Amino acid sequence: MPGVAYEAPGSLDTPEPPSYTAVMNSNAGTIFLRYSSTRLEALFSWIDECLGRLTSDQIWWRGEAQNSVGNLVVHLCGNVHERITLALGRGGPSMRDRNAEFDPGLRRTPEELRQQLSATISEAVVVLRQFPSERLTEQTPKPGYDRLVLENIFTVVEHFAVHTGQIMFVTKQMTQHGLGDISRSKKVK
Repeated sequence: MPGVAYEAPGSLDTPEPPSYTAVMNSNAGTIFLRYSSTRLEALFSWIDECLGRLTSDQIWWRGEAQNSVGNLVVHLCGNVHERITLALGRGGPSMRDRNAEFDPGLRRTPEELRQQLSATISEAVVVLRQFPSERLTEQTPKPGYDRLVLENIFTVVEHFAVHTGQIMFVTKQMTQHGLGDISRSKKVK
């Protein structure tokens, strides 16, 4: 552009951009942890709403090549407990049997599922809200998880959201009613 001076990037007066670690040690890490915990709470509330609308038979119905809503809830509990509560919080060995989470013969009442999911999310939220943001760029402290803590948390929340969508879809099919806008009807603090 005529009349505009161009200065080459990287001149001596230009500071180095902050490292990934420095960014995570700042407010961004705290915001990420808070958003992740709040998102899990919101997704939980949507699943809880679905479980409240379905009968026990509908919760355990399995379509062709499809998991039941009940199996998905048990699976989400296992995933969040293992990858957030144990891996990032209180530690200890995982007693999770992932294959059993998808057992077609598994049965729990809707209330048992709601209580299990509520307890699982409550524990995970406490872990996330107490987790030091400066540790987000560390390796996940669980053998076999070759990810940074930040990547682990993101993957868990993303996984939870995918299955929440599946549960909402099945609920709409089973009840023959829309869900309204449950994503806005449940306010989470």
